[in-house]
Amino acid sequence: MTSTDWLPDPYILLLTGTGLLIALVAWLPLVLKRLPLSLPILCMGIGAGLFLLPQIVLQPLPLRYPDITERFSELVVIIALMGAGLKIDRVFGWRRWSVTWRLLAITMPLGILLITLLSAWVLALSWPVALLLAASLAPTDPVLASDVQVGAPKTGEEDEVRFGLTSEAGLNDSAAFPFVHLAILLAAASATGEPWLGEWLTYRVAWEIAGGVLAGWLIGRAFGWLTFHVPSENRLAKTGDGLIALSATLVSYGLTEIIHVYGFLSVFVTALTFRHTHREHEFQTEMHEITEQVERLVMMLILILFGGALVSGLLAGVTWIDVAVAGAILLLVRPLTGWLGLVGLPIDRSEKLTLAFFGIRGVGSIYYLAYGINHMAVPQAERLWGLVGLVILFSILLHGLTVTPVMRLLDQQQGRDPDTGSAAPPGLQGPAARN
Repeated sequence: MTSTDWLPDPYILLLTGTGLLIALVAWLPLVLKRLPLSLPILCMGIGAGLFLLPQIVLQPLPLRYPDITERFSELVVIIALMGAGLKIDRVFGWRRWSVTWRLLAITMPLGILLITLLSAWVLALSWPVALLLAASLAPTDPVLASDVQVGAPKTGEEDEVRFGLTSEAGLNDSAAFPFVHLAILLAAASATGEPWLGEWLTYRVAWEIAGGVLAGWLIGRAFGWLTFHVPSENRLAKTGDGLIALSATLVSYGLTEIIHVYGFLSVFVTALTFRHTHREHEFQTEMHEITEQVERLVMMLILILFGGALVSGLLAGVTWIDVAVAGAILLLVRPLTGWLGLVGLPIDRSEKLTLAFFGIRGVGSIYYLAYGINHMAVPQAERLWGLVGLVILFSILLHGLTVTPVMRLLDQQQGRDPDTGSAAPPGLQGPAARN
């Protein structure tokens, strides 16, 4: 028997690794609940250690696998959007969702503007490329922001901060898409001189947003009727299988992409509508649970690959100027624009500061940059990937290490149970809750 005969088959290693990953999906959130350490940090570290092994020659760099990077990050985002929509308890309304509209209409456009100016003036990027970078880095990520989002359906874990960050993450991914398309149109116009404003306003803004909302509502209503309102013998809720939520995710995204409207927006609206068709049904919890498990699994996988990309040279071209810009985006641009967007909102100062601070960047940024680079000429693509990777790395570390103590402190200040985020019993509210 030769020495190579003792080496395990790669297929067996894959099975073993998959089993360990699934075990970590179930176990790690419980272990990390009280620690100032997040699941994304741990996954990133696992990936870095794994891809440093000499036996592994794969380098999961996005420039080497542009199509896979775009499609896999796209899948992770749409699953996260369905999960976010299903767990929001608050009924949709313009006044009830005022924190969301402020973050979308003020914070995100201001963030895109400031990052574009910063990228063009400091990094000397062309205006279309600077805009693409800004549109990629402006949205709050629905995947990595789970620790600052609302809890499962009907748990009562929905204070203003958690609701604001969940609804913002659910909607601003699709709200950033018109700016990504604007960057692509500007890049094409600079080369050909073709007009771009009419197409952007009528098609990329008006049609794709309105179509995404309408299609998402119709699909959500259809799935809601099939699940909760058809004759009892045939309704999908009778199956007890939460995979129906994943079906709704893929159908919503697929059908809306076929008619060329914003699929991210459609998926989130589908989730909200699906939830609204029978808000108190126990099957809502079952759908959320399966969606959350699948979301956590694919999130861990993409972060393991991200950790592998970091040790494979993703940041090789990063300069000190890039480091300064990445720090400014996280520590200045988001907190400043977040605070400006919330001026006048009748919530506590501590809640405003928390909402402004936790603008987590992650998988959505990977998708938007991959999409943009795959649809326009970007002469400094490697540098852009390094900068986005650096921002995501900083965000995972900064927000991951602070989320547990900050959210627990906020809950105590607001008289909520820091272990659930829901209102504390009367005897533990106020000063007693802080002790």
